[in-house]
Amino acid sequence: MRHYWPLALALCVLAKADDITPRVGLIEVYGARKVSAEKIRSAIQAKAGDRLPSREQAEERIDKLSGILASRVEAACCSNRNMILYVGVQERDAPHVEYNPAPTSDVQLPASLYESYRSLLDSVEASLRGRNADEDLTNGYSLMADPESRELQQSFLPAVEQNLVVLDKVIRQSADAEQRAAAAYLLQYGPRGPHVIRTTIDALQYALRDQEDMVRENAIHSLHAIELGAKLHPNQGIQLEPTWFVELMNSVVWSDRRNASLVLVDITESRNPDTLQLLRDRALPSVLEMARWHDLKHALPAFILAGRLAGMDEKAIKQAWLGDDRETVLKEALKRQGKHFKYEN
Repeated sequence: MRHYWPLALALCVLAKADDITPRVGLIEVYGARKVSAEKIRSAIQAKAGDRLPSREQAEERIDKLSGILASRVEAACCSNRNMILYVGVQERDAPHVEYNPAPTSDVQLPASLYESYRSLLDSVEASLRGRNADEDLTNGYSLMADPESRELQQSFLPAVEQNLVVLDKVIRQSADAEQRAAAAYLLQYGPRGPHVIRTTIDALQYALRDQEDMVRENAIHSLHAIELGAKLHPNQGIQLEPTWFVELMNSVVWSDRRNASLVLVDITESRNPDTLQLLRDRALPSVLEMARWHDLKHALPAFILAGRLAGMDEKAIKQAWLGDDRETVLKEALKRQGKHFKYEN
């Protein structure tokens, strides 16, 4: 719910209490179609075993490479107790995410609701340290295992229902990114009536194109919770539009890609042909490069998507994964599109 880098660092420190110096484990480059991945790695000026580099300085060096419009370096946990550096680049003429214009209004959430949200952030952070951060999304909204966090979340149910109009305004109009992020998180606790939930989903879909990472991250989390709850409660009649999740697969931001892939695994479970075709048309290169990531838990969602794009059933996808036969699946997914792309491992 906060910026990913500090959270990733905290998790790695917990995993490696005897050495709190964050170090590089793996370096994964994505988005590089024309620019050499080796050039991008060289610009980072860090290799496996080195101290974690300055994110700002690494991005500045990468941005100076010919053909690169933007870059993003993110650290995630963990590779042999070291950090994984995900290095994304946006090249000229490559698919990318179009963000909303920056809002300018001073509209804010009710102070008590915003403070409760801030208290939840602190409580969740403490639960991470206490190894009690399990989360249940089966109700269509987050409920943490930690009792203090759970109590705060349950208090959001009536508060959000009373403030839906304000939450919608904040997510679309507030110039304060922290306020928008809070609204994006809190909206998952809204009521599920047909008209009301449509308004909530529309607001969260809008937030998927917010300029700020933390707003998009919270919006994805909320929509994912709503979608999982709807699967267990089909009478709600909720169906998420996949377009912006597919577009986020082309984001220069690693957490966008990672989080969007998790939602798309759920959305594509029904094998809706239009959704699969949209994913194939708009994001196949991104799906394939993500499925090749060395960290298995981060690669698996994209691999499942690739298997479905290849026309494989779930059993065959699982067997290929367990048999470490990723390339056969990825080649079949690429073959089905009828186009050929060059990838660098």
